[in-house]
Amino acid sequence: MKQNLTLTGILGATWGFLGAFMLIGYAVWRLTPMATDALNYPLSTLQWSALVANIVFMAYSEGYKGFQQAFAPRVAARSLYLSKNPTAIRLALAPLFVIGYFDATRRRLITSYLLTTMIIILIVLTRMVDQPWRGIIDAGVVVGLVWGLASMLYFIIMAFGVENYAYSPEIPHVATHT
Repeated sequence: MKQNLTLTGILGATWGFLGAFMLIGYAVWRLTPMATDALNYPLSTLQWSALVANIVFMAYSEGYKGFQQAFAPRVAARSLYLSKNPTAIRLALAPLFVIGYFDATRRRLITSYLLTTMIIILIVLTRMVDQPWRGIIDAGVVVGLVWGLASMLYFIIMAFGVENYAYSPEIPHVATHT
């Protein structure tokens, strides 16, 4: 596994992973005050129920299904791939590479861009919602994102720590598993 690693590749992979990690971390940092601000309001039974349901739903759908099952293993796989296959463009745009915005299979590219578009639309719509409902929504998102950060750390350690990391980087010319 550790053959073909160069300092340039390791620096690129580190830049890519940390860039992606910090992007999500920044979202957590920005959303947490809105989520906790909702608790400054007298929440009705309906609102408390919505808060709990949204946190559970987002932990499962965003945290577990989205991050742990898909995004985090792929980011780690693409970081590992980058460490062994650095190019000038991949190094310069490493966070975008590891997220899957270029040098990816057609399916991955379509999924990445559609998902990003949907997230932007949801962000715009959520900003229109008044407290405490906005905080209720953001609380679930924060839980999902924190789960995602933990998943990313786990998978990057696995990618660089095991002999054969079993997740695909979804590079067009690379076999399903690397």
